[in-house]
Amino acid sequence: MNPVDKSSLSSTHNPLGGVVRSMAREPYEPAAHELCDDSYNTKLFKFIKVKEVPQQKKDSTNGDLQNFQCRNRMVKSETENKRRVNPWKTWFLVGALIVLLFAVVFVPRNFPNTSLFNRIRSCYCSQQGLKYHGIVEDCCCDYETVDRINEDELHPLLHKIVKYPFFRYFKVKLWCDCPFWPDDGMCRLRDCSVCECPENEFPEIFKKSSSHSHSSDDIVCQEGKPEATVDHEMTYVNLQLNPERYTGYTGPSARRIWDAIYTENCPRYPSGQCHEKRILYKLISGLHSSISIHIATDYLVDEKSNTWGQNLSLLYDRVLKYPERVRNLYFTFLFVLRSVTKAADYLEQADYDTGNPLEDTNTKLLMKKLLRDGKLQAACPKPFDEANLWKGQSGPELMQQIQRQFRNISALMDCVGCEKCRLWGKLQVLGLGTALKILFSVNGQEHSGQTLHMQRNEVIALINLLHRLSESIKFVHEMGPSVERIFGKQISSSDQIS
Repeated sequence: MNPVDKSSLSSTHNPLGGVVRSMAREPYEPAAHELCDDSYNTKLFKFIKVKEVPQQKKDSTNGDLQNFQCRNRMVKSETENKRRVNPWKTWFLVGALIVLLFAVVFVPRNFPNTSLFNRIRSCYCSQQGLKYHGIVEDCCCDYETVDRINEDELHPLLHKIVKYPFFRYFKVKLWCDCPFWPDDGMCRLRDCSVCECPENEFPEIFKKSSSHSHSSDDIVCQEGKPEATVDHEMTYVNLQLNPERYTGYTGPSARRIWDAIYTENCPRYPSGQCHEKRILYKLISGLHSSISIHIATDYLVDEKSNTWGQNLSLLYDRVLKYPERVRNLYFTFLFVLRSVTKAADYLEQADYDTGNPLEDTNTKLLMKKLLRDGKLQAACPKPFDEANLWKGQSGPELMQQIQRQFRNISALMDCVGCEKCRLWGKLQVLGLGTALKILFSVNGQEHSGQTLHMQRNEVIALINLLHRLSESIKFVHEMGPSVERIFGKQISSSDQIS
């Protein structure tokens, strides 16, 4: 072993990172950052073994080495402890994320505590460019909730209910004279006609006077005035055999009806106008949208082969092209839905007797399920809040004005020149009038302390109207975005070409 030059050690720069002092004069004190470097410590021990240390310094050197090794072990121990803790933190975070994921996926969507998840989902959906999101104007539910509840709960139930005998047969007078202008003749197209029920088809109990559960079916013909009519002037129509669809009834006669409804009875008020004045316009606009949707989705595509299908171009031109019409459709749906839920006690106890015990029991059970649906009550407990209306000094006057306008609209249905259009117009206007009757009072007085009475025809019209609106909502939700993409691009392209 060659002797080590002490002078060279006294100021030599250690290539491992520190300046090495003369170990003969004083023991080496490693820098703080070097205590964590195992390779450096190993090399340092080898260097110490090579160095010949005088006997008088051995004891002090050994003590220094022991102190250094102790400090090195402490540093290693702390490092190992940190390494032990870090995996536990990592697994804890991973576990928390897994629990959160399971909560989002498996907790029922109608569970009250999932509102945060719904808001996150709604926010995400709105960021994806949904055209209709957020709270429906003047209502208490958002578009996403309406679409989900309607698709999962309401539409399947209503689709079953309206097929049962009680809701299948509607009593109507199709031959009232038009009180506003001379009759210009009925539509002569084949699909305009109504297939009336033979005497032995509709329930026998319908021919008798109504039971105590429903008040008598007074028939209103002109401007709300009951006429002394006998049953042979009335007709029962099987709604399942006479669906609301395209009939070919168009032209000046059809346009005149809608022009009279909008211009003379429910003008379009600016959004700044009082809330009550806009109610009737929005209801009629929503009903008009629903009728147009059913015409477009059940359309005579080829008259020669009698092929029926969807006219998506008509659907876009009449409804989807105008966002306000879609919003009014949602508003009308929630308005009618609120009237049904408000009358739940009455409708649950109503008599649905048609002479067929099995079907009548099923009807009652399905109605109870509709009226007490837990998912609907959790997601949208009050679809529309009527409590804030008619509260001012002009409230009773506004209510009477709307009642007069609505009676005029009902009378206008007798001017429709298409038999099938007249049937569905009368039924749905009666349903809308029934909803108004439930939610609002007569002559501005609230229903508190009064007992609600409904005619059998009113119950039938109300539920069938809700079903019509539910189908329209379902179709707009499922087909609307794709139809808008297709025809919106076509219109944009044509505009650029022109």
